[in-house]
Amino acid sequence: MRCQYPPGQLENVQGPRKLTNTDPYGAIMRYLVTRHDLHQFIECCMSAVGARSCHGAALADVLVEGDYRGHYSHGLNRLDMYVKDLKTGICAKDGDPTIVKCTAATALVNGNNLIGPIVGNFCMELAIKKAKQVGIGWVSAYGSNHFGIAGFYSMQALKCGLIGMSCTNTSPLVVPTRGKECTLGTNPISVAAPALDGDSFVLDMATSAVALGKIEFQHRRGEEVPVGWGCDPDGKDTTDPAKILSGGGLLPLGGNEATSGYKGYGLSMMVEIFCGILAGGHYSKNVRRWKETDSVADLGQSFFALDPECFAPGFESRMSDLLKLHRNLEPSEPGLGVLVPGDPEQQHMAECDRHGAIPYHVNVVDHMNSMARELGVEPLPTTRTIDP
Repeated sequence: MRCQYPPGQLENVQGPRKLTNTDPYGAIMRYLVTRHDLHQFIECCMSAVGARSCHGAALADVLVEGDYRGHYSHGLNRLDMYVKDLKTGICAKDGDPTIVKCTAATALVNGNNLIGPIVGNFCMELAIKKAKQVGIGWVSAYGSNHFGIAGFYSMQALKCGLIGMSCTNTSPLVVPTRGKECTLGTNPISVAAPALDGDSFVLDMATSAVALGKIEFQHRRGEEVPVGWGCDPDGKDTTDPAKILSGGGLLPLGGNEATSGYKGYGLSMMVEIFCGILAGGHYSKNVRRWKETDSVADLGQSFFALDPECFAPGFESRMSDLLKLHRNLEPSEPGLGVLVPGDPEQQHMAECDRHGAIPYHVNVVDHMNSMARELGVEPLPTTRTIDP
């Protein structure tokens, strides 16, 4: 299969600019890829393994948004996982989620083993509809798969003036406090709340110290990771990404017990309750191991929408005041202003807009192009640049 791309905008990029500190790659050689070309590339790869057209487009929306917002661990870097799931047939290539039970404010959805973005969009749309009707909507799903960045779904509520929340369980990658076996996922959670004039609070975080992709990036670059990111097979702190990826595991948010890692451990279990336990999907050690395709994932996910108009008037005005209060604080380091959740992503998107494209480490693009060749898909059109 060969997909033809229209001319990109990269030839108009006026030289490289140094990205903000949200760029994990630093001063190294990178590729620039336009969002349009990236979207089409993802769609082509998914089509090559039999995905329905609208399913491929939904995945492309999530992965492109992830990289555009600076969450590189959940963008193009994850495409090979979705391709493998469909290529092996362990994930459904066609179909739609179905509602199993429903009340005015809640619903339980069977994701029917479809890719996560299809399930997530269906559930968040349903939660928003219920919130508009009765003020609140909570939809939980089982039979789902990896859905990309959690913020993609919580932010859908912002367009309707609602507060949104989304969370998912994942493959067991995190070692609980005082343990040495992975029993919980990175279990991300996102909350988005609207403020005035399009401003917003957007929290999008793993309940582990970092996402697995950040460990993978450091390993590919041959660099150590900070203390508190992961442990070795004996449950001891390590800075060696190879030990974390080979028998060790990620640490909960906060790191080890001395630095309050038990709080991240508790948050991870909370997400597990909202997802695998509440929805009736797989949970904890019962979820298949990361990137294995010997069984269905059966992830549990929850999506929440709340109408602030059901409470005290002036919510958006107070939100704007809260955001302004923190952004205007005197910084501890001159030149490094205090940010609120969502600001680093806004900065990264602004830098991408100045480039007219998203910057990628050459290894990520080369790896995906190698996969594309096996699928008979044209490689990503790129411009190579070097940070000053």
